[in-house]
Amino acid sequence: MEVLTFLVSGLISLVSPTGVIVDRVAESQIRKQLVSAEQLQVRIDNAPSHQLIQGRVDRVRVAGRGLFPLKEFRIDTLELDTDPIFFNLRTRKLQRPLQAAARIVLTEKDINQALQSPTVTKRLRNLGIRFLQRREAQAAERYDFLNLNVTFLPQNRIRVQGELQEQGYPDTLKIVAEADPKIINGRSLQLDNLKITANGQATPDVITRAIATRIAERFDLRQLEPSGTLARILNFKIEDSTLQLATFIQIRSSVEK
Repeated sequence: MEVLTFLVSGLISLVSPTGVIVDRVAESQIRKQLVSAEQLQVRIDNAPSHQLIQGRVDRVRVAGRGLFPLKEFRIDTLELDTDPIFFNLRTRKLQRPLQAAARIVLTEKDINQALQSPTVTKRLRNLGIRFLQRREAQAAERYDFLNLNVTFLPQNRIRVQGELQEQGYPDTLKIVAEADPKIINGRSLQLDNLKITANGQATPDVITRAIATRIAERFDLRQLEPSGTLARILNFKIEDSTLQLATFIQIRSSVEK
């Protein structure tokens, strides 16, 4: 979701100083938000001239394949479609919230390649630590996850496995987790039928339930709302070694008061 917010925020800068917006300018601006893109097409549905002068664009559509928001992280497919956009041409700020719908496809192969990157794994580790309580976070900082791997299973199920190693010690603990991820009310992640093993031994149910509860509490898109971003996941599907998401996002942070 962070990637999608990043790209939608970039649309705010698409209006030229004369108030005229064209496809190639929009494509150039979006490419600047990315490390690289294998394919990228942008189409602007221009409003009549008097509406452009007033800072209105009827619609922006983006279609991309092989997009790299980070050097090590590839998005297989991104399709983005906005509602009308209303700008203040003088301040380059939104006069109304920017709304967009998007479809995102991630492949199992691309996710696992990203997980081999120290940059990506460090970001994930820091993200996980931020989700913990202070005492838990201090303990977690002593450990590293190695050889992370994700497998998409039938019936919308996911397996995540890796090795946990305490810094300064050679021994590792093999962790395997499987679950049926579901999106509740379009905003929070719920892990149904979560099973976790450590070196082949199942973790106690009380610990598994506590982990599932903590993840549901922390992976809640309502946490974005104080910053002016409303996001919802409309569809979540695992199929043919891909993870497919349909999302809605509204950005209010640059709307003038």
